[in-house]
Amino acid sequence: MMSEVVLNIRTMADYLAKGEMPEYLFWVGCAGSFDDRQKKVTRAFCEILQKAEISYAILGTEESCTGDPARRTGNEFLFQMQAMTNIEVLNMYQVKKIVTACPHCFNTLKNEYPSLGGTYDVIHHTELLAQLLKEGKIEIAEEREEIAFHDSCYLGRGNGIYEAPREIIAELQKDLKELKSCRTKGLCCGAGGAQVFKEPEPGAIDVQVKRTEEIIESGVKKVAIACPFCMVMIQDGLNKTGHDQDIQVVDLAELVQKAMK
Repeated sequence: MMSEVVLNIRTMADYLAKGEMPEYLFWVGCAGSFDDRQKKVTRAFCEILQKAEISYAILGTEESCTGDPARRTGNEFLFQMQAMTNIEVLNMYQVKKIVTACPHCFNTLKNEYPSLGGTYDVIHHTELLAQLLKEGKIEIAEEREEIAFHDSCYLGRGNGIYEAPREIIAELQKDLKELKSCRTKGLCCGAGGAQVFKEPEPGAIDVQVKRTEEIIESGVKKVAIACPFCMVMIQDGLNKTGHDQDIQVVDLAELVQKAMK
């Protein structure tokens, strides 16, 4: 049995105390911090960053929710309170570059914080992973397998990031199976717009179930995602349809981490 890698993750406060500045602030997000399944993704991404010798830090207890769910549900006052608190902290540390594994955090930090005084160079973790693989900073062991990729709404149609996830899959020597609804015609997992926090409205079929059926029909044994919301919804959809033992749901960071030598 392989021993678990010991992670020594520093905070921005740790760096400041030594008069140093990391290259990236890793914005962990609520799911990456508190959801047991997404914690594994957080850990995998940190292992990759350390293996590639990328200097990064987290805010730790100084990080709060970006306010995305509040704004999506119409509570603009709460959103601005949360955003301003985060911006004060980020600006205090003079943060320039942010990487996050959550497309919802990514979209909010990149596109909605600037109007409130928080302007940063924000990238999604798939963009950084694709770059590190291309530059040869991550040595991998090839293992052929067919895998599908589910486009997150906030990553794909919301921000036009379609290639980075697919470049990762190609660099890992995996065979990509495109789903029926993909890229600009990608289908939502059913969680966007804060829908993940409520029951769906009555209708002929839940979006979650419809998307899950497309994954099942593709015939793959593994589907890659790049969003904690999608992770919850697709896994739940597989559970509901009785295919949770047939199809594995993994984040792209976990794919890379598993393939690392």
